[in-house]
Amino acid sequence: MFNTRNNDRLACDADRRRVLEALAVLAGAAQYPAMAALADRSHRTGGRRITDLIGANGWPGSASDIAMWHEMGISWGRDVVGPGQSNSPDEPMRIDKTGTSYDVDLPSVLVRNNRNGIRSLLLLAYTAKWNALVPGDTKSAPVNVDAWKRYVDAVVRKYSSPPFNVRHFQVWNEAAGRLSGGLPQSTFWHGPGFNADEMRSAPYERAMQDYVDRIHIPAARIIRSYHAYVVYGGWPDQGGLDNYSKWLEYRSPVFQERMLDWVDYIDIHYMSVKDLDSPYEKYVKRGPARGIWQTEIGYTYMEDPHYLPRYFFDFAVWALMRDWNDANKFVSMIYHWDGYQPFILTHRGPPRRTFNPSGRSLIVLCKTVGGPLSKCMAPLQFESDASGSALRSGTDIVIQVRAAPGWRTVVAAGVGASPTRATDVRLIDAVTGEQSARDDVVLTREGDGLKIRFRVPDQTNGRADKPPRHLAYIVIRTHS
Repeated sequence: MFNTRNNDRLACDADRRRVLEALAVLAGAAQYPAMAALADRSHRTGGRRITDLIGANGWPGSASDIAMWHEMGISWGRDVVGPGQSNSPDEPMRIDKTGTSYDVDLPSVLVRNNRNGIRSLLLLAYTAKWNALVPGDTKSAPVNVDAWKRYVDAVVRKYSSPPFNVRHFQVWNEAAGRLSGGLPQSTFWHGPGFNADEMRSAPYERAMQDYVDRIHIPAARIIRSYHAYVVYGGWPDQGGLDNYSKWLEYRSPVFQERMLDWVDYIDIHYMSVKDLDSPYEKYVKRGPARGIWQTEIGYTYMEDPHYLPRYFFDFAVWALMRDWNDANKFVSMIYHWDGYQPFILTHRGPPRRTFNPSGRSLIVLCKTVGGPLSKCMAPLQFESDASGSALRSGTDIVIQVRAAPGWRTVVAAGVGASPTRATDVRLIDAVTGEQSARDDVVLTREGDGLKIRFRVPDQTNGRADKPPRHLAYIVIRTHS
């Protein structure tokens, strides 16, 4: 545990950054009217929305892209900034590009994001080839730490200021040592013994010590000096959460501080909602971290069209039970929104960009639970071959159900409909948004609760190579 002085310092820094963030967002809202609603919603008490949780890797590149992001409820983007000093320490520092090939103009992206209520996470990475411990390897530890610090300072100094007002910066990507899946070195963090042929690569024994001392704390100190927030680089799913905790709590002999003391947002990659429990309980519930994110989820998991709607609905239910008092406290970012694979959110075209099933499922989710979210404490009792969870969206009760074909039943205790008000129930396909026939869902009273019988179609919307399962929303709406 850090001492009282450190506690007071961190609390004071956090309060100062929180005030400055609010002022920056509100200033942006004044400059860009489209941001006003976002600024108001993000800084008032309560009123959390499903869109607060949803981000994507990459940026929208046009007005039509932005419209599609809004339809899918994507409120965060994430990408790298550079290229820095690519060829020598004597060349000018270039930090005006983004994208995997550094071929997209970053300042215009950030201004466009601000105008349209999209928040930006800038990824600080990687090493210039001339400064790489592993010759020519941009994923290598740096030889000269000062060169890394110059890059970080240039990025944060520029983009934390108006008109960009970026408040969140991510340090590296998936730095780890030996992985439980068998890799001797992490894909994005290389050191002595690395070989492109995995079978010939040796473990990087000081991987995390070097990361903490040479990358994370130096960068985090700079980020906080500009009153911005530090996002961990994303712990890979093969790294093990116990191992992650070990290194978060590692005390650097160079700085005499833990890495955890320099992390505002805990971050893991490609894990389930239940995997968030342990880091939340350890580091967020009572601090020192402000929140827990996943800056990469999805990819081939999205071959299952149920994956994203189940993930984000479960994430919202989870967050509502864990003091979701800040719009930025819990975020997950989809990898990737744009491409040619049939499971990515959108297909690039030609002739034009279209939604894939995963993207359509987000549209359905955001339309169905588009109101202010709150807990639904009613216990749910499902019969066999059906399961699900519930929340409140505005005055609606929404139950997400996953079930086998045929007639199924769920009872929600303690939410009996008012005898003086009409209660409507609907069954909505979670992938297509199609509403079932009225006769396919029946609502009756059962004691102090409600009993819903619903018919799952024979043609389900799950994966064809799995047992037939259908994902849908039961929406219970009371009318005056």
